[in-house]
Amino acid sequence: MSLKLEELIKKNKKIVFFTGAGISTNSGIPDFRGPKGVWKTSTPIYFQDFISSKEKRIESWERKFGNELSIDSAVPNEGHKKIAEIMKIKDSFLITQNVDNLHQDSGVDEAKISELHGNATYAKCLNCEKRYELENLKTEFLKTNEPPICSICEGIIKTATISFGQAMPEEEMQISQRKAIESDLFICIGTSLAVFPAADLPLLAKETGAVLVILNNEPTQMDQYADLVINRDISEVFLEISI
Repeated sequence: MSLKLEELIKKNKKIVFFTGAGISTNSGIPDFRGPKGVWKTSTPIYFQDFISSKEKRIESWERKFGNELSIDSAVPNEGHKKIAEIMKIKDSFLITQNVDNLHQDSGVDEAKISELHGNATYAKCLNCEKRYELENLKTEFLKTNEPPICSICEGIIKTATISFGQAMPEEEMQISQRKAIESDLFICIGTSLAVFPAADLPLLAKETGAVLVILNNEPTQMDQYADLVINRDISEVFLEISI
C-alpha cells in the first residue's frame, strides 16, 4: 500500500495534502473525537460563550495555559517530516485542520499552508487582529487572573483558533477549494472526514478529476470514494516512502 502511495506521489504533478488530528497523535497531541479524545474529557467552550462571558474567557485561558492539548512540548514526527520533504520537490499545497503549527515547524513554507481551524501557538485581537505572543499573555494572566484585552483597541484577545460556533475563515476556504480543484492527487491524512465544510474538499477534488487517497488509522465515511485507502499508522507508512 505504501508503495502504491509512493508511485502516485512520483507520478502526479499537483499534489494536495489534507491533514487532521491523526497526523499529530504520534507527536503526543491527543485527537478530539477518538476514545481518549479531548472532547470526551473536556467540553468545548463555544465562541459566543467566550465573547459574552468573562468567566468563560478566564476558563478558556486557564485551559490554554494548562497546556490542554500538549501542544507546547510537541515536535514534528515522521509524517510531518516526510510531507515537508515531498513539498520541497513537488508542486504541492497543504490544507490542515490542525492548530499545532507542526507542519511549519517541520519546514513547510507558510505560504503553502492553509489553516482551516487557525493556529493555537499565538493569539489575536478579535477586533483589530493585532497578534500577541502567548508567553507574554501567560505572564500577565497568571499575575492578574484577568482575561487579556488588546493594548491598541481594548478588544477581546483570543487564541488564533476557530472555536465551535465561530465562522470558518472565508479566504482560507476559498484557497483550499481552488487548490482541491487544481489538484491531480489529493491525499487525506489523519482526518475523520466528519467535520464540514472542510470534509467536502476531498469530494470536490475527486469530482474535478483528482486521484483520492485516504490514509488514516481507522476507516472513514468517505473510504468508498477513494482510489486508495490505507488504514495504518501514519508515521510508519511515511517511513516506507522514498521520494
